Amino acid sequence: MRKGILFAGFVVALVVCFGCGPSTPSGSGMEYQRVASGVWKVEVGQPDKVNLLSELEFTPKIDAINTLDEVDLPVDKAEITAEVFDGKTYLRFPLDKEEKIYGLGLNFKSVQQRGRITRLHVDHYGGSDNGRTHAPVPFFVSSKGYGVLINAARYIDVFAGTSVRKDSKNPPKLQNRNTDGDWNPQPYSDNLEFLVPAEGVELVFFSGKNMLEVVRRFNLYNGGGVLPPKWGLGFWQRVPTLYSDKQVEEEVNEFKKRDFPLSVIGLEPGWMTRSYPCTYQWDPGRFPSPDSFVKNMSDQGIKVNLWVNPGVAPDCDIASEIEPFTGTHTEWNGMLPDYSMKETKEIMGRHFEKNVISKGVSGFKMDENDGYDSWVAPDVAKYPSGISAEQMRQIYGSLMQSFMTGLYREKNERTYGLVRAGNAGTTSYPFVIYNDYYNHRDFITALINSSFIGVLWTPEVRASRTSEEWLRRMQTVCFSPLAMLNAWADGTKPWSFPDVERQVGDVMKLRISLIPYLYTAFAHYAFDGIPPVRAMNLEPGFEAEVSYDQGVLDSTDNPYNIARRQEMKDQFMVGESLLVAPLFAGETERKVILPEGKWYDFYTGEFAGEGEIITVKPGLDKIPAYVRDGGIIPMYEPGSSIPEGPAPVIVRHYGTKASAYDLYDDDGHTYDYEKGAFTWIRLSADPASSKGEAKVPEGGTIWSFNDYRFEFMTKQ
Repeated sequence: MRKGILFAGFVVALVVCFGCGPSTPSGSGMEYQRVASGVWKVEVGQPDKVNLLSELEFTPKIDAINTLDEVDLPVDKAEITAEVFDGKTYLRFPLDKEEKIYGLGLNFKSVQQRGRITRLHVDHYGGSDNGRTHAPVPFFVSSKGYGVLINAARYIDVFAGTSVRKDSKNPPKLQNRNTDGDWNPQPYSDNLEFLVPAEGVELVFFSGKNMLEVVRRFNLYNGGGVLPPKWGLGFWQRVPTLYSDKQVEEEVNEFKKRDFPLSVIGLEPGWMTRSYPCTYQWDPGRFPSPDSFVKNMSDQGIKVNLWVNPGVAPDCDIASEIEPFTGTHTEWNGMLPDYSMKETKEIMGRHFEKNVISKGVSGFKMDENDGYDSWVAPDVAKYPSGISAEQMRQIYGSLMQSFMTGLYREKNERTYGLVRAGNAGTTSYPFVIYNDYYNHRDFITALINSSFIGVLWTPEVRASRTSEEWLRRMQTVCFSPLAMLNAWADGTKPWSFPDVERQVGDVMKLRISLIPYLYTAFAHYAFDGIPPVRAMNLEPGFEAEVSYDQGVLDSTDNPYNIARRQEMKDQFMVGESLLVAPLFAGETERKVILPEGKWYDFYTGEFAGEGEIITVKPGLDKIPAYVRDGGIIPMYEPGSSIPEGPAPVIVRHYGTKASAYDLYDDDGHTYDYEKGAFTWIRLSADPASSKGEAKVPEGGTIWSFNDYRFEFMTKQ
């Protein structure tokens, strides 16, 4: 019933860790089985048959990993230990004094994870970085240039440089709180420890020349990044829950009337006859002719995306057929299908194909497959596949992603949608994580953290208290992996604040103009494993230390005088050369940390700084953005829609360096690119001579461009 991971061209043998009997430390006795360049597997004890990857369908891109130079692990293997004791697996990795740790889940408040204790557990994010989050991927990246995936579908405890062992080779300084003014409540720890509640575990090690190369290997091992259909990178609007087809059409007409971009319209639970639990069947009152409705949208260049959640209603057409393949517990009286089973996928697949996909629906927003313990099946639930409830909680969102992706792959159509839960192994799946937590600053931190763990995240817009906040949120979302306004509850529109309607329209149109650049960034994600939106810490030449504000001793609020951690978590890279630094409501200026090299203002081409911290006052109209010296940004001419055929492209060059850039092109909607149906167009620009050239390889097919106009943004 399980298909597991599909390895291209060879079978990787799993090696049982020798000498790892119960309560026996493995240490240097672990055997590292080479998988690819800079990638190794280790088995400790007796790992679970079900893990984060075993039930999913994707093909690791081993050939792409092998194009990267061979590198060794930059850590003494003898200092990596594993022990099976009391039915659990204890893991320990060494930590150098200045070493930093990133990853370990989709965190919303912290980027650097050293000094934190968490339990990685799929759940709705509740406002605290405690490990309960939508994508608690147990993968860490070290600033030393390596990373480890702890491939267990379990609730994993993490002690990231918090514990001090008696046998430490680097014991912290002994202090006396009575006499030492610099007494530290958290002494230096030289280890990173994990507790896995299983009698063994598979570890996958990744090494690299830098952290970005480590992340690239991890992403490629997980199938490479998703390449969404080109329409998926446009602007999305989700309508209120109970909208009818007529109301949706009126909203679409309003977008056109105001000349606002719109590529995808999202329908919320009211599209179906029953939700909470779901029938996944169109409501005949609100949508009497779904075929005509979807076709009408398609004829206007607009895709339809539908909300679903996992619970199958007892009055759904397939209720009796699917019931034997569901768990013992329900969600809002809905049966929970066991998506690890072949029978489940066949039954649910036929139902979705008949009622939805065959009508031309482009994809789904898969809600509430993450948590809130009082809503989802508890850990005492049982599933017909035999997978435990704990394991199912960790992989349920991943299973739904795999299932839905497969339905569209069968039709050779790319989809793009939203999901509330994921884990390791979902990198290649066409879904972006979202949630109901709505702190703008924390949204950006999550956007940054997503790039360490192989998932995508969107800081969607829903509502705002002021027009300033509204515009700042819209500016941010238009530089994210999926640009969406979610109006399901209150019916907000891009023009809900008239005093910033023009600015909102401008940034939405900028999003459309940037699609050649964004699509190319996603192509590098798919082929090379480079996250399209990524943390500054993954940028070569970037340095931003974690600092601490001195704590204030307080007998009730801070009895141990703990200092507050400060770190850079509000700027990020988009694609190869674009740095984005959002502002938040109430701010008129901010500091921007520029990596090494010269950087130029995205809008004007003027010199901004070189490897330094600058203070900027951009005004309300623009989100601060900068391009590295020699950076090339290909863009469509300004407009409110994505061109459907060949169109002119403006090639912007910044700075004084002559440079080149590979612009990606394919048909934009099928999987034919996986069979070689794509073209890289070489764009070369020399600012000294103000000359540019676009070179199409001999025999290359061009789908999207018919003219190249070079603009040298920086005046010489």
